[in-house]
Amino acid sequence: MVGHCYAYTSPLRLTLYAHFLTGSSPGGYDAPVPTKSTAIYVVSRTPSVMPLLIRVISHPAAWLIWIVPLVIASPLSAQITVTELQSPYSFVNDPIEKGYFISSVNGEAETADNNGFITKLNPNGKLLNLKFIQGGKDDVTLHAPKGMALVEHVLYVADLDTLRGFDTTTGKPIMALRIRPPAASQSEPLQTSLSDVTFDGKGHLYCSDQKANTIYRVDLATQTVSVLVTDRSLAGPSGLAVHPKSGQIIAVSWEKGKISEVSPEGVVTELFSNSFFSSRFQNLRGVDFDRWGNMYVSDFTTGKVWRMSWDKRFQVIAEFLPSPGDLSIDRANNLILVPYELAHAAEMNGLETPSSAKSKQEKRTLADYGFIPPPPKPAPEGPVKK
Repeated sequence: MVGHCYAYTSPLRLTLYAHFLTGSSPGGYDAPVPTKSTAIYVVSRTPSVMPLLIRVISHPAAWLIWIVPLVIASPLSAQITVTELQSPYSFVNDPIEKGYFISSVNGEAETADNNGFITKLNPNGKLLNLKFIQGGKDDVTLHAPKGMALVEHVLYVADLDTLRGFDTTTGKPIMALRIRPPAASQSEPLQTSLSDVTFDGKGHLYCSDQKANTIYRVDLATQTVSVLVTDRSLAGPSGLAVHPKSGQIIAVSWEKGKISEVSPEGVVTELFSNSFFSSRFQNLRGVDFDRWGNMYVSDFTTGKVWRMSWDKRFQVIAEFLPSPGDLSIDRANNLILVPYELAHAAEMNGLETPSSAKSKQEKRTLADYGFIPPPPKPAPEGPVKK
């Protein structure tokens, strides 16, 4: 379902707050940023829009909103919802071209069926091409695309046992690097199952192998692969991110809901795990950081997105979400990007700007969410100095 609420900002203006599949959590993502009433683009023909239409039509001021049946978007300051995806796994932004990409598995997650696809949005969040990169078309091989990472003008995609690279402008394949699992003692060799990929900013990609409890290092200059670490304590490493300040690799666990830190030398340190008295996490899927160093993780099973501040305090910023996947943070625009695998949709929302000086009683403004400049500080009281 699509939840929503309304707020009157003037006698002749209605502001729409869109919550895609988060109606039972009105405060999710620190409260979404309101859209402009004249700047809502809707390009969808899916039945999922009908509940919204019915509720909007019944509203006394419904005539002020234009709603036509994939993307609900206004300028970048507003919430954006993308539908008609097929088991979307990852949602990332392009820091150079300022656009966005969403990977869709489109079938079984471990099957080489060559029908996965990647959706492209423009810098304003408007749909450019639902199947910008499509398996089985134009010499493209893409089975079950999962985690993604951007390095300059190349989009790297974790696809079963292969790390693939595509041109971000044309969508043409430019690299396919097959990754073999580490030698195992089992009689039956493991099959590589890449789940995520991240870039360290120093010429290396890191890929997580959930089944083999392994993280691989890829040297982009030589296109060679090495095993950074194989450790059962990783407990099915699903999502990866590089801490923007420390440079350490953060891995979240699918099997035990734990968070680990991995050094560039492959030393694993447990940061957070469930205990006998506390089972905070279940099946973690994605992890990323904002510009201030706060960490965000998505729990696929519980439907929650957590934020951990620099002083290690945890806070649920969204809940009752339908299978939140491999999330990421657009640090330049302070936005959180979340795919919903089982809902075949993805969502972009504004994040709150940390502020320690604002009183709890003082009302927040759009400046606290990073979308408009803060107001000028009042002049100091007292006589004017000559």
